[in-house]
Formats: sequence, C-alpha cells, structure tokens
Amino acid sequence: MSGDDLGDLQVPDDISGLTAAKPPSVAVVVTQVAVADALAAACSLASVDVDAVPSPVGALAVLRDPAAGPAAAGAVSRLLRQVPVVLLERREGKVSASQWVGGAHEKDLPAGLVLSGAPPVLEDLLLGDVPASEVEGVVSSVGLSRWKAMRLLASHRR
Repeated sequence: MSGDDLGDLQVPDDISGLTAAKPPSVAVVVTQVAVADALAAACSLASVDVDAVPSPVGALAVLRDPAAGPAAAGAVSRLLRQVPVVLLERREGKVSASQWVGGAHEKDLPAGLVLSGAPPVLEDLLLGDVPASEVEGVVSSVGLSRWKAMRLLASHRR
C-alpha cells in the first residue's frame, strides 16, 4: 500500500487521545441532608452549581457541570464536616462511586453495591432517563443569593 492509497487517513502523533478518560456525562453527590432546599443553599454558599433533588435516602446534588464532580464532592463534604457523601459518576455507560469526608476522597466504592438499595430517582438521574429539572421538589443552587441561602439554612436548624 503506498502513501497515496491512504486518502484522508490521519495518524495521531501520540495515542493519549485514544486512552484518555472521557469526562463524565452525569455526576451526582448523594448526601444525608434531609431536604433539597438546604442542600441547594449549602451548595450555593460553596459556589457549586447543582439541582438538589429530594430522595428517601437524603437530598441528591445533580451537578450542572459533571466534569466538576471531584471538586464538588470535596466542597460539599467540607460543608457537611464529618458526614460522608458519595460521588456517583456515569462515564461511557459505566458508573463509578467514591466516598468523600471532610473535603477529601476517602475511598472508591463498588458502584453496584451503592446502587443496590438506591431509590428509583437516583437511577433515573444517573441513566439520564429524567432530567433533574423535571423531578418534583427540585431546588437549584444557581442564582440563590448568599443572604437567601443563609436564611434557608437557618430555617432548617430550628
């Protein structure tokens, strides 16, 4: 085969583009925060853009920018101090799970085990079957003023 027979075929100089991990298409931080508006307020104060969704296991922070998953999980876990949060990311059809405490990645978890007792809304969000904005009771942290966020948090401490 001569060089002329290759047509428009382009060979990359390196293979990093072939092996580099793709960014996640969905990222959700699972918390033990009881109500979505309190989680949205906390995320607003931490400058994390999420749609907070209520669930039976605790509010879920669906990240507006899935690529910001580790930074967001760190920020949320710092706010919640010693209460662990779980970051779930869907990347190329696979789900990964990691536990965060006090702003630091503590350990990776088996995603299947984490999802085994998960509420249906979490599965729907991870699979992309339902956008967070369409879940009943969703509260966005985007556009929430610092003052309103502080009032929301104070109202839940009573």
